[in-house]
Parts: sequence; C-alpha cells; structure tokens
Amino acid sequence: MSNLHLADISGEPTREPIRKGFGRGLLAAGKLDINVVAACADLTDSTQMGLFRDNFPERFIEIGIAEQNLVTVGAGLAAAGKIPFVSSYAAFSPGRNWEQIRTTICLNDRHVKIIGSHAGLYTGKDGATHQMLEDIALMRVLPNMVVIVPGDSLEAEKATLAMAKDLRPNYMRLAREPTPVLTTAETPFEIGTAYVYEPGADVTIIATGTMTYHALRAAELLYKDGIEAEVVHVPTIKPLDSATILKSVRKTKCVVTVEEAQIIGGLGGAVAELLGENFPVPLKRIGMPDHFGESGDPDELLTHFGLDASHIRLAAHEVTAKK
Repeated sequence: MSNLHLADISGEPTREPIRKGFGRGLLAAGKLDINVVAACADLTDSTQMGLFRDNFPERFIEIGIAEQNLVTVGAGLAAAGKIPFVSSYAAFSPGRNWEQIRTTICLNDRHVKIIGSHAGLYTGKDGATHQMLEDIALMRVLPNMVVIVPGDSLEAEKATLAMAKDLRPNYMRLAREPTPVLTTAETPFEIGTAYVYEPGADVTIIATGTMTYHALRAAELLYKDGIEAEVVHVPTIKPLDSATILKSVRKTKCVVTVEEAQIIGGLGGAVAELLGENFPVPLKRIGMPDHFGESGDPDELLTHFGLDASHIRLAAHEVTAKK
C-alpha cells in the first residue's frame, strides 16, 4: 500500500465536488497574501468564488458575461503586481477566450491563475455543450502554461494555495458533481509532482483528476486477476513528472493512461510522447474517443464511453499480454 496518507476508499467513499476545495483554498490564499485578487464571469457561486467575494469584496471583480475581458483584466492585474484568480466554466474559459489567454497571459508570461470549472463528464445533465473535454489539450499546448487536474476536493484546495505562490500562468480544471475524496490533509501535493498511489509490478496505470479513483478500483479488480497494477496519480499534466513515470514504466514495461477528457492531446498524448522518446512499451490510452459528451448521470456516461474501472481492467489485460 501507499504511504501517502490516502483516504480509505474500500467501501463507499466520501464525496464532495472538487470545486468546493478550490473555494476553500482561494479564501485561505486570500488570507495569507493581500495581493491575491479574484474575478469571475457571472458564475461566482457556481465556481465557488463566493467565499472569497464575501470576505474580500474590495479584492473581487464581477466581470459579467465577458470571458475575453475576464482574462485580459487578469493579465493587467498580474502586470500590476497582483495574484489574480479568474474563473468561469471551462467551456467558456478556455473554450471561448483561448486567443486572449495565449496573447495577453502566456505570451507575456503573466502569472494569472485560470480556473475552468464544470469540466468533463461530471458536468452530467448539462450535456455536450457544457461538458468541456478539450481543455487539457488546449492548455497543454500553450507555452509557459502550467496545467493542473486535481484528483479530489482536498487536492484542489492544496493546489490553489500552491498556485498562489507559483510565478507562472496556471490552469486548473474542476469538476461540478461530487466525486470521491481519495486524499487526506496529510497527503502531499506539489506542482509538477506525480505520486504512486498504489505500488505494483505488472502494469502501470497513469491517471489524472476524477479518473484516479476509477484507476484504484481497477487495481483492486486486477489484483483478483493476479495482476499487480501500479497506479500513478498525475495531478500536474504540465510540467509532466517524467522521472516518476519512467521509473514506474521501466519496472512494469506496459502502460494504461486514463483521463476524463479527449484522448487526443491530453495526458495520454503527453505520456505517449515521453515514452516514445525514452522507453517505448505497450500503451493503451483511455479517454473520450474523439466524441462529444452527452446528457446523463456521470457514472452512466463513464460506463457508456468506456472510462470506468471495468474498462480500465480490460485495457490492463490487453497491454500486459503484449509485453
């Protein structure tokens, strides 16, 4: 078992929306540094900026439904020495304002913290228009941008505090519906670090965000099949922790990647690039198969699109057979 002080998920785990952790973390960051400021595009309560707004009204700006303006204002605040967090739904930021993020934030290397809430299939019944699945790929390709996908609400809280101290542009992806809490207050988090949540010798399962829980469940199923899966949680997609990933893969010699995002250009793509240049092995990527989302219960959608534990289990059997 891991020594990272993880929560007990052997039964029915505690669930909380990942965005709740961001709200707590932003408030804590605001208390620690007077330069932390926040702006939102008319979704303050949905993105959980309400705690910060209520405690620091003089440091909060309601931009309105103007996502391009949201990030350009953020860039200006950063240029003036502030530490701006800007939030909206991921479908709109970066979905609607990617060019402004590229030009005003990344090109000028401004330390704006972009929060994309309601990303992925856990947006549920809002359907394809709001289930942002392309954001990891969009943000990973931008020079200077750090891309963070926390696995649960507690990690999102820690990540928010870490982002406030980071001098680079940051993007963090949040889920809407309650998801399992995997970690505890003692579980470590650092930007740029991946963590072995379950040690194993037969196959490496590399997961990020909400999918780490399902990867751990798959590892339980695989153990019953006589396969020891090593689960590597990757909360930072960029910069990728190449050393931790390569160390695991050199041991197991086969890989499954799992993400709740488009299979093209995301975590699986980053891992494939790393392994292709350093240690080619059998690889299976699990993610959205070049398809938009659909309206439905999140668990139903995960099963429908092949992102649940049973499908991860099958993928692990596939790659181990190719070693």
